[in-house]
Amino acid sequence: MSSLADKLKALGVKTGTAGIQAPSRGNPGSYSIERVVDGRFVSTRLGDTFISESHYPLDHQHGEVPILFSEGLDTLALWAGDGGLTGMKTADFVFLDTETSGLSGGTGTYAFMVGAGRFEAGGFHLEQFFMRDPGEEAAMLEALTDFLAPASVMVTYNGKAFDAPLLKTRYRLHDMPVPFNDMIHLDLLPLARRLWRDRLPSRTLKYIEENVLGAPRSSEEVPGYEIPYLYFDYLRSGDARPLMGVFYHNNMDIVALAAMLNHMNHMLVEPLHESIEHGLDRIALAKLFEDLGKWDQAAQLYERGLQESLPEADFGQAVRRLSILQRRRGDLEAALALWEKAANDGYIYAHIELAKHHEHRQRDPVTAMRWTLLARELVQKDESLPVYMRKHWLDEVNHRLERLEKKARS
Repeated sequence: MSSLADKLKALGVKTGTAGIQAPSRGNPGSYSIERVVDGRFVSTRLGDTFISESHYPLDHQHGEVPILFSEGLDTLALWAGDGGLTGMKTADFVFLDTETSGLSGGTGTYAFMVGAGRFEAGGFHLEQFFMRDPGEEAAMLEALTDFLAPASVMVTYNGKAFDAPLLKTRYRLHDMPVPFNDMIHLDLLPLARRLWRDRLPSRTLKYIEENVLGAPRSSEEVPGYEIPYLYFDYLRSGDARPLMGVFYHNNMDIVALAAMLNHMNHMLVEPLHESIEHGLDRIALAKLFEDLGKWDQAAQLYERGLQESLPEADFGQAVRRLSILQRRRGDLEAALALWEKAANDGYIYAHIELAKHHEHRQRDPVTAMRWTLLARELVQKDESLPVYMRKHWLDEVNHRLERLEKKARS
Protein backbone atom coordinates (compact mmCIF):
# COMPACT_ATOMS: atom_id res chain seq x y z
CA MET A 1 0.00 0.00 0.00
CA SER A 2 1.34 3.44 -0.91
CA SER A 3 2.23 5.77 1.93
CA LEU A 4 0.57 9.13 2.46
CA ALA A 5 3.76 10.75 1.23
CA ASP A 6 3.58 8.73 -1.99
CA LYS A 7 -0.04 9.72 -2.49
CA LEU A 8 0.82 13.37 -1.93
CA LYS A 9 3.70 13.11 -4.37
CA ALA A 10 1.48 11.43 -6.97
CA LEU A 11 -0.97 14.29 -6.63
CA GLY A 12 1.75 16.88 -7.02
CA VAL A 13 1.68 18.26 -3.50
CA LYS A 14 4.89 20.03 -2.55
CA THR A 15 4.44 23.07 -0.36
CA GLY A 16 0.68 23.13 -0.22
CA THR A 17 -2.13 22.64 -2.64
CA ALA A 18 -0.47 24.10 -5.72
CA GLY A 19 -0.37 21.70 -8.62
CA ILE A 20 -3.05 19.27 -7.44
CA GLN A 21 -5.49 18.53 -10.23
CA ALA A 22 -9.12 19.24 -9.36
CA PRO A 23 -11.51 16.29 -9.55
CA SER A 24 -13.52 16.00 -12.72
CA ARG A 25 -17.11 17.01 -12.00
CA GLY A 26 -18.46 16.33 -15.47
CA ASN A 27 -17.84 12.58 -15.79
CA PRO A 28 -20.98 10.55 -16.44
CA GLY A 29 -22.13 8.86 -13.24
CA SER A 30 -19.91 11.00 -11.02
CA TYR A 31 -21.27 12.04 -7.63
CA SER A 32 -20.26 15.59 -6.78
CA ILE A 33 -20.29 16.77 -3.16
CA GLU A 34 -23.47 18.81 -3.57
CA ARG A 35 -25.30 15.67 -4.75
CA VAL A 36 -24.42 13.55 -1.71
CA VAL A 37 -24.14 16.06 1.17
CA ASP A 38 -26.71 18.68 2.12
CA GLY A 39 -25.05 22.06 1.81
CA ARG A 40 -24.72 25.29 -0.08
CA PHE A 41 -22.14 27.24 -2.03
CA VAL A 42 -20.90 30.51 -0.54
CA SER A 43 -19.20 33.21 -2.55
CA THR A 44 -16.27 35.03 -0.97
CA ARG A 45 -13.93 37.65 -2.38
CA LEU A 46 -11.52 34.77 -3.06
CA GLY A 47 -13.97 32.45 -4.78
CA ASP A 48 -16.65 29.92 -3.93
CA THR A 49 -16.59 27.24 -1.25
CA PHE A 50 -18.98 24.51 -0.11
CA ILE A 51 -20.53 24.59 3.38
CA SER A 52 -22.70 21.97 5.08
CA GLU A 53 -24.80 23.25 8.00
CA SER A 54 -26.33 21.50 11.02
CA HIS A 55 -28.48 22.86 13.84
CA TYR A 56 -29.01 21.37 17.29
CA PRO A 57 -31.48 22.67 19.90
CA LEU A 58 -29.96 24.21 23.02
CA ASP A 59 -31.29 21.33 25.12
CA HIS A 60 -29.66 18.70 22.89
CA GLN A 61 -27.82 15.93 24.74
CA HIS A 62 -24.85 14.10 23.28
CA GLY A 63 -25.24 10.72 24.89
CA GLU A 64 -25.89 11.43 28.56
CA VAL A 65 -24.49 14.98 28.59
CA PRO A 66 -26.10 18.27 27.49
CA ILE A 67 -24.03 20.23 25.01
CA LEU A 68 -24.84 23.60 26.62
CA PHE A 69 -22.83 24.57 29.70
CA SER A 70 -24.51 26.84 32.24
CA GLU A 71 -22.12 26.85 35.22
CA GLY A 72 -19.34 29.30 35.98
CA LEU A 73 -15.89 28.78 34.50
CA ASP A 74 -13.77 30.00 37.41
CA THR A 75 -12.01 26.72 38.18
CA LEU A 76 -11.57 25.90 34.50
CA ALA A 77 -10.01 29.34 34.03
CA LEU A 78 -7.67 28.68 36.95
CA TRP A 79 -6.62 25.35 35.45
CA ALA A 80 -6.13 26.91 32.01
CA GLY A 81 -4.15 29.81 33.48
CA ASP A 82 -6.33 32.36 31.71
CA GLY A 83 -8.58 34.54 33.85
CA GLY A 84 -10.28 35.85 30.72
CA LEU A 85 -12.40 32.70 30.63
CA THR A 86 -14.29 33.67 33.79
CA GLY A 87 -16.32 36.36 32.08
CA MET A 88 -17.11 34.44 28.92
CA LYS A 89 -20.63 33.46 27.85
CA THR A 90 -21.66 30.49 25.75
CA ALA A 91 -21.97 32.72 22.67
CA ASP A 92 -18.27 33.61 22.99
CA PHE A 93 -17.13 30.03 22.31
CA VAL A 94 -16.40 28.34 19.00
CA PHE A 95 -15.64 24.60 18.81
CA LEU A 96 -13.28 23.63 15.98
CA ASP A 97 -11.86 20.48 14.41
CA THR A 98 -10.08 19.83 11.12
CA GLU A 99 -9.86 16.90 8.69
CA THR A 100 -6.56 16.93 6.90
CA SER A 101 -4.54 15.43 4.05
CA GLY A 102 -2.11 13.87 6.52
CA LEU A 103 -1.24 13.51 10.17
CA SER A 104 2.31 14.88 10.26
CA GLY A 105 1.70 18.58 9.69
CA GLY A 106 4.07 20.83 7.74
CA THR A 107 3.50 22.86 4.59
CA GLY A 108 2.61 19.74 2.61
CA THR A 109 -0.39 19.04 4.83
CA TYR A 110 -3.60 21.00 4.48
CA ALA A 111 -7.09 20.94 5.96
CA PHE A 112 -9.62 19.98 3.32
CA MET A 113 -12.47 20.28 5.85
CA VAL A 114 -12.87 22.49 8.92
CA GLY A 115 -15.84 22.01 11.22
CA ALA A 116 -16.83 24.78 13.62
CA GLY A 117 -19.80 25.22 15.93
CA ARG A 118 -21.19 28.18 17.92
CA PHE A 119 -24.06 28.69 20.33
CA GLU A 120 -26.66 31.12 19.05
CA ALA A 121 -30.08 32.22 20.31
CA GLY A 122 -31.82 29.44 18.40
CA GLY A 123 -29.44 26.62 19.20
CA PHE A 124 -26.01 25.20 18.37
CA HIS A 125 -25.08 26.18 14.80
CA LEU A 126 -22.45 23.98 13.16
CA GLU A 127 -20.83 24.61 9.78
CA GLN A 128 -18.43 22.36 7.88
CA PHE A 129 -16.25 24.15 5.37
CA PHE A 130 -15.19 21.81 2.57
CA MET A 131 -12.53 22.26 -0.09
CA ARG A 132 -13.94 20.59 -3.22
CA ASP A 133 -10.56 20.92 -4.84
CA PRO A 134 -7.26 22.46 -3.68
CA GLY A 135 -7.89 25.60 -5.71
CA GLU A 136 -10.68 26.52 -3.28
CA GLU A 137 -8.46 26.62 -0.19
CA ALA A 138 -8.27 30.41 0.04
CA ALA A 139 -12.05 30.73 -0.35
CA MET A 140 -12.64 28.09 2.33
CA LEU A 141 -10.31 29.90 4.75
CA GLU A 142 -12.03 33.21 4.02
CA ALA A 143 -15.47 31.73 4.79
CA LEU A 144 -14.09 30.19 7.98
CA THR A 145 -12.78 33.60 9.04
CA ASP A 146 -16.29 35.04 8.80
CA PHE A 147 -17.74 32.25 10.93
CA LEU A 148 -15.08 32.62 13.63
CA ALA A 149 -15.38 36.41 13.85
CA PRO A 150 -17.97 36.64 16.72
CA ALA A 151 -16.04 34.23 18.97
CA SER A 152 -13.49 35.02 21.70
CA VAL A 153 -12.60 31.46 22.78
CA MET A 154 -11.64 28.59 20.47
CA VAL A 155 -12.11 25.07 21.89
CA THR A 156 -10.24 22.14 20.32
CA TYR A 157 -8.96 18.68 21.15
CA ASN A 158 -5.20 18.50 20.61
CA GLY A 159 -5.64 21.71 18.68
CA LYS A 160 -2.65 23.51 20.16
CA ALA A 161 -0.33 20.82 18.81
CA PHE A 162 -2.05 20.15 15.49
CA ASP A 163 -5.14 22.05 14.27
CA ALA A 164 -4.06 25.59 15.17
CA PRO A 165 -0.48 25.39 13.82
CA LEU A 166 -1.74 23.74 10.63
CA LEU A 167 -4.37 26.40 9.98
CA LYS A 168 -1.91 29.18 10.80
CA THR A 169 0.43 27.77 8.14
CA ARG A 170 -2.34 27.64 5.56
CA TYR A 171 -3.48 31.20 6.27
CA ARG A 172 0.08 32.50 6.05
CA LEU A 173 0.76 30.66 2.78
CA HIS A 174 -2.14 32.63 1.33
CA ASP A 175 -0.94 35.86 2.98
CA MET A 176 -4.17 36.05 5.01
CA PRO A 177 -4.52 37.18 8.64
CA VAL A 178 -5.00 34.34 11.15
CA PRO A 179 -8.52 34.86 12.57
CA PHE A 180 -7.95 33.16 15.93
CA ASN A 181 -4.63 34.78 16.87
CA ASP A 182 -6.28 36.97 19.52
CA MET A 183 -8.65 34.30 20.85
CA ILE A 184 -8.24 32.32 24.05
CA HIS A 185 -7.39 28.80 22.91
CA LEU A 186 -8.82 26.11 25.21
CA ASP A 187 -7.41 22.69 24.30
CA LEU A 188 -9.35 19.97 26.18
CA LEU A 189 -6.85 17.14 25.62
CA PRO A 190 -4.50 18.05 28.52
CA LEU A 191 -7.47 18.25 30.90
CA ALA A 192 -8.80 14.92 29.63
CA ARG A 193 -5.43 13.37 30.40
CA ARG A 194 -5.52 14.80 33.93
CA LEU A 195 -9.03 13.51 34.60
CA TRP A 196 -8.96 10.05 32.99
CA ARG A 197 -5.41 8.84 32.41
CA ASP A 198 -5.56 6.51 35.44
CA ARG A 199 -8.99 5.06 34.60
CA LEU A 200 -9.21 4.87 30.81
CA PRO A 201 -6.75 3.07 28.51
CA SER A 202 -7.21 5.73 25.81
CA ARG A 203 -7.88 9.46 25.84
CA THR A 204 -8.87 9.81 22.19
CA LEU A 205 -11.92 11.98 21.68
CA LYS A 206 -13.97 9.06 20.33
CA TYR A 207 -13.05 6.79 23.27
CA ILE A 208 -13.97 9.41 25.87
CA GLU A 209 -17.13 10.20 23.92
CA GLU A 210 -18.20 6.55 24.22
CA ASN A 211 -16.98 5.77 27.75
CA VAL A 212 -17.53 9.07 29.57
CA LEU A 213 -20.26 10.89 27.65
CA GLY A 214 -22.13 7.68 26.83
CA ALA A 215 -22.39 8.56 23.12
CA PRO A 216 -21.32 5.74 20.79
CA ARG A 217 -21.22 6.63 17.11
CA SER A 218 -23.37 5.11 14.39
CA SER A 219 -22.33 2.92 11.47
CA GLU A 220 -21.72 6.11 9.46
CA GLU A 221 -18.48 6.66 11.38
CA VAL A 222 -15.18 6.23 9.55
CA PRO A 223 -11.84 5.74 11.36
CA GLY A 224 -9.71 8.86 11.45
CA TYR A 225 -6.71 7.19 9.82
CA GLU A 226 -8.79 6.43 6.69
CA ILE A 227 -9.90 10.01 6.13
CA PRO A 228 -6.87 11.26 4.12
CA TYR A 229 -7.16 8.26 1.78
CA LEU A 230 -10.87 8.90 1.25
CA TYR A 231 -10.13 12.49 0.23
CA PHE A 232 -7.35 11.41 -2.14
CA ASP A 233 -9.73 8.95 -3.78
CA TYR A 234 -12.31 11.71 -4.14
CA LEU A 235 -9.75 13.99 -5.83
CA ARG A 236 -9.02 11.23 -8.38
CA SER A 237 -12.53 10.04 -9.05
CA GLY A 238 -14.83 12.96 -8.30
CA ASP A 239 -17.07 10.51 -6.41
CA ALA A 240 -17.94 12.16 -3.08
CA ARG A 241 -20.13 9.38 -1.68
CA PRO A 242 -17.44 7.95 0.65
CA LEU A 243 -17.02 11.44 2.12
CA MET A 244 -20.43 11.27 3.79
CA GLY A 245 -18.79 9.34 6.62
CA VAL A 246 -16.11 12.04 6.91
CA PHE A 247 -18.75 14.74 7.31
CA TYR A 248 -20.45 12.62 9.99
CA HIS A 249 -17.13 12.05 11.79
CA ASN A 250 -16.28 15.74 11.82
CA ASN A 251 -19.80 16.75 12.87
CA MET A 252 -19.74 14.36 15.84
CA ASP A 253 -16.29 15.63 16.87
CA ILE A 254 -17.65 19.17 17.14
CA VAL A 255 -20.77 18.16 19.08
CA ALA A 256 -18.63 15.97 21.36
CA LEU A 257 -16.35 18.93 22.09
CA ALA A 258 -19.28 21.01 23.32
CA ALA A 259 -20.61 18.17 25.52
CA MET A 260 -17.14 17.41 26.88
CA LEU A 261 -16.56 21.04 27.86
CA ASN A 262 -19.86 21.00 29.77
CA HIS A 263 -19.04 17.69 31.47
CA MET A 264 -15.51 18.70 32.42
CA ASN A 265 -16.64 22.06 33.76
CA HIS A 266 -19.38 20.40 35.83
CA MET A 267 -16.76 18.08 37.37
CA LEU A 268 -14.66 21.10 38.33
CA VAL A 269 -17.59 23.11 39.68
CA GLU A 270 -19.13 20.24 41.69
CA PRO A 271 -16.35 17.70 42.27
CA LEU A 272 -18.26 16.03 45.13
CA HIS A 273 -21.46 15.60 43.08
CA GLU A 274 -23.01 12.12 43.07
CA SER A 275 -22.91 12.06 39.26
CA ILE A 276 -19.16 11.37 39.52
CA GLU A 277 -19.40 7.61 39.96
CA HIS A 278 -15.78 6.47 39.71
CA GLY A 279 -13.35 6.67 42.61
CA LEU A 280 -10.42 7.23 40.25
CA ASP A 281 -12.18 10.29 38.80
CA ARG A 282 -12.55 11.64 42.33
CA ILE A 283 -8.85 11.06 43.05
CA ALA A 284 -7.89 12.70 39.74
CA LEU A 285 -9.91 15.75 40.75
CA ALA A 286 -8.23 15.73 44.16
CA LYS A 287 -4.79 15.84 42.52
CA LEU A 288 -5.91 18.64 40.20
CA PHE A 289 -7.39 20.71 43.04
CA GLU A 290 -4.24 20.11 45.09
CA ASP A 291 -2.10 21.44 42.23
CA LEU A 292 -4.40 24.47 41.95
CA GLY A 293 -3.84 25.29 45.63
CA LYS A 294 -7.40 24.38 46.64
CA TRP A 295 -6.18 22.19 49.47
CA ASP A 296 -9.34 21.95 51.57
CA GLN A 297 -11.35 20.73 48.60
CA ALA A 298 -8.52 18.40 47.59
CA ALA A 299 -8.49 16.83 51.06
CA GLN A 300 -12.26 16.26 50.91
CA LEU A 301 -11.91 14.67 47.50
CA TYR A 302 -9.10 12.36 48.60
CA GLU A 303 -11.17 11.25 51.59
CA ARG A 304 -14.25 10.66 49.46
CA GLY A 305 -12.21 8.77 46.88
CA LEU A 306 -10.68 6.54 49.55
CA GLN A 307 -14.16 5.34 50.48
CA GLU A 308 -14.86 4.25 46.90
CA SER A 309 -13.51 1.35 44.91
CA LEU A 310 -9.92 1.99 43.87
CA PRO A 311 -7.22 -0.24 42.39
CA GLU A 312 -4.67 -1.23 45.02
CA ALA A 313 -1.80 0.87 43.66
CA ASP A 314 -4.00 3.96 43.29
CA PHE A 315 -5.40 3.49 46.79
CA GLY A 316 -1.94 3.46 48.34
CA GLN A 317 -0.86 6.51 46.36
CA ALA A 318 -4.00 8.42 47.38
CA VAL A 319 -3.36 7.67 51.08
CA ARG A 320 0.21 8.91 50.74
CA ARG A 321 -0.79 12.08 48.90
CA LEU A 322 -3.51 12.90 51.41
CA SER A 323 -1.09 12.44 54.32
CA ILE A 324 1.39 14.84 52.71
CA LEU A 325 -1.37 17.30 51.87
CA GLN A 326 -2.66 17.38 55.45
CA ARG A 327 0.80 18.30 56.67
CA ARG A 328 1.14 20.98 54.00
CA ARG A 329 -2.21 22.53 54.83
CA GLY A 330 -0.89 23.68 58.18
CA ASP A 331 -4.29 24.91 59.35
CA LEU A 332 -4.70 22.52 62.26
CA GLU A 333 -8.07 23.86 63.37
CA ALA A 334 -9.57 23.47 59.89
CA ALA A 335 -7.99 20.04 59.52
CA LEU A 336 -9.42 18.88 62.86
CA ALA A 337 -12.89 20.08 61.90
CA LEU A 338 -12.62 18.22 58.61
CA TRP A 339 -11.41 15.00 60.26
CA GLU A 340 -14.06 15.09 62.98
CA LYS A 341 -16.84 15.57 60.45
CA ALA A 342 -15.42 12.78 58.29
CA ALA A 343 -15.11 10.49 61.33
CA ASN A 344 -18.77 11.08 62.17
CA ASP A 345 -19.57 10.06 58.59
CA GLY A 346 -17.66 6.80 59.05
CA TYR A 347 -14.44 7.57 57.18
CA ILE A 348 -11.69 5.23 58.33
CA TYR A 349 -8.98 7.62 57.26
CA ALA A 350 -10.34 10.38 59.49
CA HIS A 351 -10.04 8.12 62.56
CA ILE A 352 -6.39 7.45 61.71
CA GLU A 353 -5.67 11.17 61.25
CA LEU A 354 -7.26 11.97 64.62
CA ALA A 355 -5.22 9.19 66.21
CA LYS A 356 -2.04 10.70 64.72
CA HIS A 357 -3.04 14.14 65.99
CA HIS A 358 -3.56 13.00 69.58
CA GLU A 359 -0.44 10.83 69.59
CA HIS A 360 2.04 13.25 68.06
CA ARG A 361 0.64 16.73 68.73
CA GLN A 362 -1.37 16.33 71.90
CA ARG A 363 0.91 13.68 73.45
CA ASP A 364 -2.24 11.83 74.51
CA PRO A 365 -1.75 8.11 73.73
CA VAL A 366 -4.99 7.10 75.47
CA THR A 367 -7.20 9.24 73.21
CA ALA A 368 -5.09 8.23 70.23
CA MET A 369 -5.69 4.59 71.12
CA ARG A 370 -9.45 5.19 71.31
CA TRP A 371 -9.54 6.61 67.79
CA THR A 372 -7.38 3.74 66.54
CA LEU A 373 -9.67 1.12 68.08
CA LEU A 374 -12.69 2.80 66.50
CA ALA A 375 -10.89 2.64 63.16
CA ARG A 376 -10.26 -1.09 63.60
CA GLU A 377 -13.92 -1.62 64.46
CA LEU A 378 -14.98 0.13 61.26
CA VAL A 379 -12.59 -1.99 59.18
CA GLN A 380 -13.83 -5.22 60.72
CA LYS A 381 -17.50 -4.32 60.26
CA ASP A 382 -17.25 -3.20 56.64
CA GLU A 383 -17.55 -6.41 54.64
CA SER A 384 -17.58 -4.49 51.36
CA LEU A 385 -13.93 -3.42 51.68
CA PRO A 386 -11.66 -5.04 49.08
CA VAL A 387 -9.04 -7.36 50.52
CA TYR A 388 -6.15 -4.99 49.83
CA MET A 389 -7.91 -2.06 51.53
CA ARG A 390 -8.76 -4.18 54.56
CA LYS A 391 -5.14 -5.35 54.79
CA HIS A 392 -3.81 -1.78 54.45
CA TRP A 393 -5.99 -0.41 57.23
CA LEU A 394 -5.49 -3.37 59.58
CA ASP A 395 -1.71 -3.19 59.15
CA GLU A 396 -1.88 0.55 59.88
CA VAL A 397 -4.14 0.06 62.92
CA ASN A 398 -2.24 -2.88 64.46
CA HIS A 399 1.13 -1.17 64.06
CA ARG A 400 -0.24 1.98 65.66
CA LEU A 401 -1.90 0.08 68.54
CA GLU A 402 1.32 -1.76 69.33
CA ARG A 403 3.21 1.51 69.59
CA LEU A 404 0.48 3.27 71.59
CA GLU A 405 0.23 0.43 74.11
CA LYS A 406 3.92 0.78 74.80
CA LYS A 407 3.56 4.52 75.28
CA ALA A 408 0.56 4.08 77.55
CA ARG A 409 2.54 1.68 79.82
CA SER A 410 5.56 3.96 80.07
